[in-house]
Amino acid sequence: MYFAALLARTEDGWEASDTELDDVETLSDLADLAREASPDEDTVLVLIEQEDAWFGVVRVDGEEDPRIYVSDAAAAARSSYGEILLTDELLGRDPDDGDDLDALDLDGTEDGESDEDDDDDAEAAAGIAGAADVPHGPVGDALILDDLGVSEKELRLMSTDAVTEIAESLGASETLETVR
Repeated sequence: MYFAALLARTEDGWEASDTELDDVETLSDLADLAREASPDEDTVLVLIEQEDAWFGVVRVDGEEDPRIYVSDAAAAARSSYGEILLTDELLGRDPDDGDDLDALDLDGTEDGESDEDDDDDAEAAAGIAGAADVPHGPVGDALILDDLGVSEKELRLMSTDAVTEIAESLGASETLETVR
């Protein structure tokens, strides 16, 4: 089970809204969604949690690039929401590494033939192979919440109910509960 919420920092404190991630396909889409939650370019946190598996925090400060922290990259890699956060840059991969393989015809069909089942199998195998180089454990900016009162050590120690723990540390637990 997943939970995702936006926490926008305003002059009056934190404002929470639950968010639907079904239309979000990329980190850029997610950052745009966060920016829409705060027209004044305040700090916005996107908190994503899969029960007992992993959590992620995306921080958007105005037009700056989003900052990301994921508690367990390997677990997140098995999730469609996690895949949004696990960018090549975050994982230290060169995005151009796969270009040569993409150009090869490895599906076993002759040119011009198509077999959708084989395409689906190849995509699934590629996903599994790509997950092999994803580290177990946390990745990203562990200092993402440091200036808001959540230290790197505290963030790394969070586990099963991290979103609630983060909200409590920020003084936004009641606000978050209104959308949970």
